Amino acid sequence: MIPNNNPVAAFADTKPHYHLLDGLRGVAALVVICYHIGEAFATNFLDQVVNHGYLAVDFFFMLSGFVIGYAYDDRCTTMGVWAFTKRRLIRLHPMVVVGALLGALMFYAQGCEYWKVSEVSIVLLAFAMLLNMFLVPAWGGVEVRGFGEIFPLNGPTWSLFFEYIANLLYVLAIRKLSTRWLAMLVFATGGAVFGYAITNEYGNLGAGWTFYNYGFWGGLLRVMFAFPAGLLLSRVFRKWQVRGAFWWCALAIVAVTAAPRIGGADHIWANGIYEALCVLLVFPLVVCLGASGQTTDALSTRVCNFLGDISYPLYIVHYPFIYTYYAWVKNNNLTFSQTIPQALALVFGSIALAWVCLKFYDIPVRRWLQKRFV
Repeated sequence: MIPNNNPVAAFADTKPHYHLLDGLRGVAALVVICYHIGEAFATNFLDQVVNHGYLAVDFFFMLSGFVIGYAYDDRCTTMGVWAFTKRRLIRLHPMVVVGALLGALMFYAQGCEYWKVSEVSIVLLAFAMLLNMFLVPAWGGVEVRGFGEIFPLNGPTWSLFFEYIANLLYVLAIRKLSTRWLAMLVFATGGAVFGYAITNEYGNLGAGWTFYNYGFWGGLLRVMFAFPAGLLLSRVFRKWQVRGAFWWCALAIVAVTAAPRIGGADHIWANGIYEALCVLLVFPLVVCLGASGQTTDALSTRVCNFLGDISYPLYIVHYPFIYTYYAWVKNNNLTFSQTIPQALALVFGSIALAWVCLKFYDIPVRRWLQKRFV
């Protein structure tokens, strides 16, 4: 483990970051962008381009559990619930606010026939924006986009909603569990995740972003396995000797999320088995390998620093532009090959915007909030 001197690490309380895990979080964020771009060309859940890209969220949850367990497990008894909660709010919520503002600003620019923009009043849009800012899920009457999203102005915010739930459960109860009882919780929720993956009508774990078809409970299952699993790993982890850990782990994340869908329409359950095994087995291994590795050259150090810095802002800011890209593709009936320059511009533009938000908003705001409240 190498202490990380990047801007995000400036907010560490007393312990250094796991250097490679920061970089892997950035890799997973890029996978999410590619998945969302591919959604514009999918006709149904069976022909996604990056077939399992939403599993990156399970990896985020697991990383979060691992890092929080490492950083806070031995301090929560003295820190207290409110002190922990303030730290997590300061870390996460400034970008939630920016994501809601950006989503509201971009809404009227999207003009897709699926989204009746002209029927949404400014008052309703402002109310939807406030709900998003305060992480209050939208219901039918205020779901302005009409796709059933619980955060329609910035879809990925749903995972932050569940992240907050996991953080509250951690500080109130889960941190008090012994390692044995924590392992039992992980085993039980892992079994539930496996069962959900093979029995739901889509044969996948892409749940949590909507209330429809028990999606809320699917999202809760995802975080209630992955977050405690990461916490358990932080307690039992022993460092291995691994060469090139970052590159191998990054390759594993990309490979498992971009693999073709398993089973097809005739064997929906087969894809569920694949995705459950990715979350239950592959991701814990990747976390352990990533935590064991070290950057040994200037290139990998710079890559990990940069990806770690922008990972969270990138995850938050990219989706309003995905909506616009999606609308453009649908309105003009375009194929992916016809939109490659625009897709690349979206990726690199989102990266640039994430960097700007990090440098000129997220870091200064968090620094001020820490001085004022922590």
